[in-house]
Amino acid sequence: MEYPLVHIDPSARIGNNVRIEPFTCIHGDVEIGDDTWIGSNVTIYEGARIGKHCRIFPGAVISAVPQDLKFKGEQTTTHIGDHTCIRECVTVNRGTSAAGRTEIGSHCLLMAYVHVAHDCIIGNHVIMANSVNLAGHVTVQDWAILEGYVGVSQFVTIGAHSFIAGQTGVRKNVPPFVRAAREPLSYIGINSVGLSRRGFSETMVQEIQDMYRTIYQRGLNMVAALEHIEQTFTPSTHRDTILAFIRSSEKGVIRGPQFSQSKTD
Repeated sequence: MEYPLVHIDPSARIGNNVRIEPFTCIHGDVEIGDDTWIGSNVTIYEGARIGKHCRIFPGAVISAVPQDLKFKGEQTTTHIGDHTCIRECVTVNRGTSAAGRTEIGSHCLLMAYVHVAHDCIIGNHVIMANSVNLAGHVTVQDWAILEGYVGVSQFVTIGAHSFIAGQTGVRKNVPPFVRAAREPLSYIGINSVGLSRRGFSETMVQEIQDMYRTIYQRGLNMVAALEHIEQTFTPSTHRDTILAFIRSSEKGVIRGPQFSQSKTD
């Protein structure tokens, strides 16, 4: 296939029915899957592994070297799954020797000006709205949604099916199934709308809500709250997911709701 006004290194491996618009540059050691569309003025550097049926819009830069002073030019990669959409001016840096790769799953949407730093792992069906910024070594699990202008600190994990309100900073881990907002970032409820859309039954949603009320609203310390959940709730995938996530969170999890008391003069 001819690609007028496109630079493609001879060592790049381009799949079938790939469309590449003019003024795009694709370096060596790049793989692009079948039926992917790449817009104009995109730069794809060494180590990119892009799946099938992806869409990459103008101005995106994929697999550039990390913005990490410890990086010494080691061979690392960036992986993007199938059916993922990368909008205008998104930047995705490849990994460092710490993890070896940066990874974005399938069926994700990264809106304009999102930045994904080195060694981040993003699951499937993740949505990151405009100008979300992930520092290095961040993990975003499946089905999470981050609204615009969210900034995430290094080594933070954002749990599956969670929802992060816009213009917030994420400095601690966000448990699965919750909604988080305010400054500092706090638990404000569960993501009941998202869970219902994804097939969670009313009973499951209610159980998840009851578990988080135990964690955040009963006045128990975290150890006691998790023990109470383990002893009280029937074993299930969502129960075990919550317990495992919080118990493994060395960085700690976000705080509970803070209710300000009105003052009278």
